[in-house]
Amino acid sequence: MKKALFFTSLIAILLCFEGLQAQHVAFPLPLKKNLVKRLTEQLAPKPETNWKKLNRVGVDLSEVAFVNWNAGGSNSISGLAEVVLERNYSDSNKKWRNKLVTRYGVNSQEGQEIRKTDDMLELTSDFGYRRDTLSNWYYSAKFRFASQFTNGYKYPDTSTPISQFMAPGYVFVGVGGEYGQRLDNLSIYASPLTYKSTFVLDQNLANNGAFGVTPAVRDADGNIIREGSNFNSELGILLQSSLKARVMDNINLTNLVNLYTDYLNSFGNIDIDWQLNLNFKVNSFVLAKVGSHLKYDNDIKITETNVDGDEVTMGARTQWKQQLGIGVIVDF
Repeated sequence: MKKALFFTSLIAILLCFEGLQAQHVAFPLPLKKNLVKRLTEQLAPKPETNWKKLNRVGVDLSEVAFVNWNAGGSNSISGLAEVVLERNYSDSNKKWRNKLVTRYGVNSQEGQEIRKTDDMLELTSDFGYRRDTLSNWYYSAKFRFASQFTNGYKYPDTSTPISQFMAPGYVFVGVGGEYGQRLDNLSIYASPLTYKSTFVLDQNLANNGAFGVTPAVRDADGNIIREGSNFNSELGILLQSSLKARVMDNINLTNLVNLYTDYLNSFGNIDIDWQLNLNFKVNSFVLAKVGSHLKYDNDIKITETNVDGDEVTMGARTQWKQQLGIGVIVDF
């Protein structure tokens, strides 16, 4: 109220100068117009928008150092950086949600080279439309792209990468229906038509048939007759459930489950992607996190070394990653 009264008084003073100028008192006209324009813009209410945005940057750090520690141990330092960007549109009948998540973590331990601990690049976009506000069912279309930034290795071997940027890279495009009274908190999505593309742009990995692509054709001496495919496509069913809930005032839970099966290749063999995270908010900038990420993909085979020292390709295995960290987050 005081601010509005102050600006109103300034405008009134400028109007007085208008009267003085009419009596041949000089006052710079451009300066007067700029001041009136700026004061009017500050007093005017900001227009409402259906867009909401989120820009979040977070950094987790941990360090252990020993000096004459009789129990033993090695010095180490770990860091994890995360960037989350969201641009979401919503009105009475339409919702359009866009999200970019990037995450990268490294660990440096005494006597070892720097090792990667986390690497994620994911872009998702989904659009939903409902015919009236009485229904909680949306006709929905979803897009998802996922890959990584740098080479992945089966440590301690760092000579041969087992993954790279766009090796693999995944693209999901599907149409279906989504149900939820408040989609940002709880939603269930079912798509009878979801197209999955797997890219393996590294030719060495493609020749080995990594991530489900067709491997190279070799002769009896192991020479390549035909290069392996860099691309694999599937068409199947996708079921997705998303839950965001406040467990307590400073504890938030996020649960995301994706189930996918291909119509043509091993129908009924379900690929699983399940993420469960608990965020403990200490204050506006400090956040502690506990996370679990479980995956099963029938196209990703595990290699093991046999007694003769040869690499043998085994079947698919359940993959699991657990995270625990505390760090600083900044929203802007």
